[in-house]
Parts: sequence; C-alpha cells; structure tokens
Amino acid sequence: MRPMKLTAVALAATLSLGLAACGGNDDDSGAAAPASSAPMSSAPASSAPAMADGQFGPGCAAVPTDASNPGSFAAMAQVPVATAASGNPLLSTLVTAVKQAGLVDSLNSAQGLTVFAPSNDAFGKLPKADLDKVLADKKMLTDVLTYHVVEGKLGPDQLAGAHKTLQGGEVTVAGSGTEFTVNGNSMVVCGNVQTANATVYIVDSVLMPKS
Repeated sequence: MRPMKLTAVALAATLSLGLAACGGNDDDSGAAAPASSAPMSSAPASSAPAMADGQFGPGCAAVPTDASNPGSFAAMAQVPVATAASGNPLLSTLVTAVKQAGLVDSLNSAQGLTVFAPSNDAFGKLPKADLDKVLADKKMLTDVLTYHVVEGKLGPDQLAGAHKTLQGGEVTVAGSGTEFTVNGNSMVVCGNVQTANATVYIVDSVLMPKS
C-alpha cells in the first residue's frame, strides 16, 4: 500500500505544478499585450520629413574626401571662410574675386556668416565680357560679393525665407530638407558646409543685387 500512496502523492504534485505553470503563462500573455502595441504608437514619428544634418547636394561629390586636403570638408571646418574657400576646387573663381575686392580679411574676421558661394560653373554662365567688367570695377564687385553674404550661421532648417545681405539687399530662399533655390533660379548644389566662422551653401548661379 505504501508504494501506491507515494505514487498518488507524486501524481498530485505533478498536476499541481502543471496547473501553476499554465496560470503563469496566462499572466505573462496578459502583461505582454501592452508591450506589443508600443511600436505602433511610435509609427507617426517616422513620417516626419527628413532634415539634413550634414553636407548635401550633388556638387559635394567634387569635394576631396582626404581630410589632409585643404579643400576637404574636415579641413574647411578648421579655418575661416575665405581661407576655407581657397582650398575648395569648386570655388577658385570666387576666391579670385574675393581677393580682387579686398574682402579676405573682412570675411575671415567676421564672427558668424552664411555665404551663398557661386561655384566656378556659376561664374562660367556669365558672358566673359560681363565677368571681366565686374572684376575690373572694385565697387561693383564688392556689391556683388557682399550680396551673397548674410549675418549669422543658418542651418538648413533656418534657410527658407528672406534674408538681408551685407550688401543691403535681400535674398529669398525657397525649399526644405536638402533642396533649396535662391532668388528663384540659383540651386544649392552643395549645402551646409561648415567653416570656422561660416556656413556655406554653394550655388550654381551668381546672385545679382538689384541696381
């Protein structure tokens, strides 16, 4: 009789453990339900429009990637804007114009600027006679160049809108994210380029102030 009694006790214990385990699973499944709904509640955040947090635009592909190259983004970030532009292969014509106007020191010593920098191709769109005329007239050249400069470092999220330039006129930027135009027809081809004292947006057309 003793073996039968022990067997009965063992069977009762097994059933008791099995019921406890089933009850634990029920509790776990109930607790897990709120967690499974969490990803659904975060879905709307992923639909927000993406903003640029670094350099952007097709023209950026022409910038050297070797950090030791003075034209690279890493090197440009360490020096003031006129010096930074002198190393960038997209901006050699602009650098010549800045030197011709005597603006190197003024731009380098400014505390914070946004520069809409015309690329070499932008200057190439101008008839040679017109470009030579501007380069030969220091006042006109200064007016044109300072029309490309705005006080304050503007990030991509601050770029759209009207901005007063150092020349005294206004430039109007339209767009968002990583696509912007200036004054309606000048496209930003490489934007959000950082220098020690300025944020640079390289554009594909020279901006001309109203006479």
